[in-house]
Amino acid sequence: MSKTVVHVLRHGEVYNPDQILYGRLPGFRLSELGVQMAKAAAEGLAEREVVHVVASPLERAQQTAEPIAAQFGLPVGVDERLIESANWFEGKKVSPGDGSFRDPRNWWVLRDPVTPSWGEAYRVIAERMFAAVHAARVAAEGREAVLVSHQLPIWTLRRHVERKRLWHDPRKRQCGLASLTSFHFDGAKVAGIGYSEPAAHLIALSATARTAKGA
Repeated sequence: MSKTVVHVLRHGEVYNPDQILYGRLPGFRLSELGVQMAKAAAEGLAEREVVHVVASPLERAQQTAEPIAAQFGLPVGVDERLIESANWFEGKKVSPGDGSFRDPRNWWVLRDPVTPSWGEAYRVIAERMFAAVHAARVAAEGREAVLVSHQLPIWTLRRHVERKRLWHDPRKRQCGLASLTSFHFDGAKVAGIGYSEPAAHLIALSATARTAKGA
């Protein structure tokens, strides 16, 4: 059976001076620190046998993929299935400590944390992400692929593969900026999951990491 690795990389820090939940909005690109994070991720993969690089269509993911693709002389593909999750709060300032979740005007939107009611269903996210991973596995069979996506889709994918319930406390996600969640396959079966943070030395400098508003 062929052994294949599909690395799912979260993009680097985004320039977001107004601190909004940017979600799928266009125009949100990496900050200067985010560009450094993307380069650190590329350096962390330098000794790997990467033959396939694909990213979410959003600018921040495409930018994060570029140094990796350049390093291996590959194009950056686009897979819509890797996109950020849809969210009712997109474009709004919202965080756990700002009172948004206690505002009665938002209670109907927040009524169901399991599906969840405020955005794309976790089940749908898991299915599309898992399909994207398997497509990459086929494309890179016997070698390695890199997919660049976003925190919630990556964490939902991981919980799906680990057969854990999909709804969760977002404060407990193991999915740092420019982190790699690596799915190791024996044939078509996931044999193991690894996690690494090649940009860990930069995360401490990140405003996104401190405020937990990055996606």
